[in-house]
Amino acid sequence: MGATAGELTAEVPEQLDLPGMPQRLFACTPSRLAAFSDCPRRYRMTYLDRPSPSKGAPWAHNSMGAAVHVALKQWWDLPRRQRTAGAAANLLDAAWLRDGFRDAEQSDQWRAHARGWLTAYVAKLDPADEPAGVERTVAATTGRLAVSGRVDRIDRRADELVVVDYKTGRWVPDEDDTRGSQALAVYVLGTRRTYRAECRRVELHHVPTGTTAAFEHTEASLAGHVGRAEDTAADILRAGTATAAGAGPDEAYPPRPGTRCGWCDFRRHCPEGRRAAPAREPWAGLRP
Repeated sequence: MGATAGELTAEVPEQLDLPGMPQRLFACTPSRLAAFSDCPRRYRMTYLDRPSPSKGAPWAHNSMGAAVHVALKQWWDLPRRQRTAGAAANLLDAAWLRDGFRDAEQSDQWRAHARGWLTAYVAKLDPADEPAGVERTVAATTGRLAVSGRVDRIDRRADELVVVDYKTGRWVPDEDDTRGSQALAVYVLGTRRTYRAECRRVELHHVPTGTTAAFEHTEASLAGHVGRAEDTAADILRAGTATAAGAGPDEAYPPRPGTRCGWCDFRRHCPEGRRAAPAREPWAGLRP
């Protein structure tokens, strides 16, 4: 199943140059932490195995989501007077990807849907309300982590900044999704550190429905997310230490079979995953 221990890029704690100094901060992104929490084997295949195992077919919903994100980013890059709904539609057409769709007809159908969603969403935006950042990379440190990520949009609201994340999937997020998102909490910390400004509010903008799910973080809620992120990082480092000590990759990075295995890019390399859930068609993630 995948690589042998000798083909792994080991992740083990490193000490600073002087004896007795603390461990280096673990550099990561929210997606990297989430990958390990979901399935250590998938994490290993994504980040450590070299050469990286072959993936399955691309997903149509990822292609659509990428095109919408690119169009929104480029829309804000336009001169203010050119930020129109029609311009957003044209940008989507230019960014559209057919990867993962069943055929050209299905791709064209969903491109038309996405155009409608995007133009309706953009029509509610104020072109003159310049964001503080668009596709902005932010970073923060904790006692054990150096974590970074890229925020879709950072808005200015009075004296505070607001983290905005676009969603295009069939699941319509609610406040629980916003509150529970470790990535959004990390973006709050990164936005604070990068901009030296107050930031508490996070929003998930579901472009297909035009709905917004929001949550105002407290110091306690942020600390909870940081603690869980640091725990995950510690688990990752323990797996790397076990591998360096001679443990096999499947022992150090075991699979975590479940229903999401049907969506895994590496299921062809994972017998447990194939038994846990049937394979999904590449276009199965599109909204009904």
